[in-house]
Amino acid sequence: MTNVVVAGDRTAWRGRLGAEPVAARPPLDARRALQLVLAAIWLLDGVLQYQGFMFTKAFNQMLAGTATGNPAVIAKPVTWNATLIDHHMVLLNAIFATVQLLLGLGIAFRPTVRIALAASILWALGVWWFGEGLGGVLSGAASPLNGAPGAVIIYALLAVLLWPADRAGPAPFAAARAVGAPVARLLWAVLWLSLAYFALTPANRAPQGVSGMIAGMESGEPVWLQDLQKGAASLVAGQGLATSIVLAAALVLIAAGVYLPPRTASSTLVLAIVVAAFTWVFGEAFGGILTGGGTDVNSGPLLALLALAYWPRRTVSATPATVTAVSEGGAQ
Repeated sequence: MTNVVVAGDRTAWRGRLGAEPVAARPPLDARRALQLVLAAIWLLDGVLQYQGFMFTKAFNQMLAGTATGNPAVIAKPVTWNATLIDHHMVLLNAIFATVQLLLGLGIAFRPTVRIALAASILWALGVWWFGEGLGGVLSGAASPLNGAPGAVIIYALLAVLLWPADRAGPAPFAAARAVGAPVARLLWAVLWLSLAYFALTPANRAPQGVSGMIAGMESGEPVWLQDLQKGAASLVAGQGLATSIVLAAALVLIAAGVYLPPRTASSTLVLAIVVAAFTWVFGEAFGGILTGGGTDVNSGPLLALLALAYWPRRTVSATPATVTAVSEGGAQ
């Protein structure tokens, strides 16, 4: 006979022997939904990498520019990478784009999600050094408004936090399921406190530091976005110190938020999403994707996705763990 097994909110139809599910689909829980969003962002990055701009010397020059201001030990490999790409532009860029597409597809496909997430960590670390110059964190020019500490390192962080494994005991939020709540909270705090530190560096505290950074993103953007950025740049003109202090204070509050009670933590996560959206629009100009020269979406969407991974889970009242309905053949 055919048995129906109901466990929690899962239902599986079992065959005569009751040994293997004939048709069962794992539910789409919060972590899997976040993985799929991460996969979509990787796919978008792959598509962006196929743009015509990426097959020109302008892409190579952009990569070489990330060496500026970095120590020689960081800058020389970046320069070497840019030179190598310059000699094999079409082939290597096509490989870069294809790798990112494969990472997105791998994360989206359940049987390969572990392999793809592991590969994305290795790829992200390589790109962070050779393609982003460590996000400029050692150059003195890093700012939470320009994508520091580098969007690609946040990909790696998300891969770790969304790894499909569960520690013993309930997790207070999705990001804690694989690494545990203490480690997840520590990683969150380190990231956001580092952003607060970058906001207070001398380059950002300068009177025109923030204003100049926003204004510098106008080139090649649609008129409506240029107008938004001009307005924002004008608003903070000459207010680099005050703007940096306010931004740093918000970032410190966000860093501490995950240690607060769930309801208060949710408020700080909303603030994190708002800050991420603000920086994505005004500081990152949507990652430059509207200019035809953006290689990725930059850090704004990734920070928002990260915040969702820390959203407190609802407490569910206890229910019977398993209810088994057996057909006329009885238990087998």
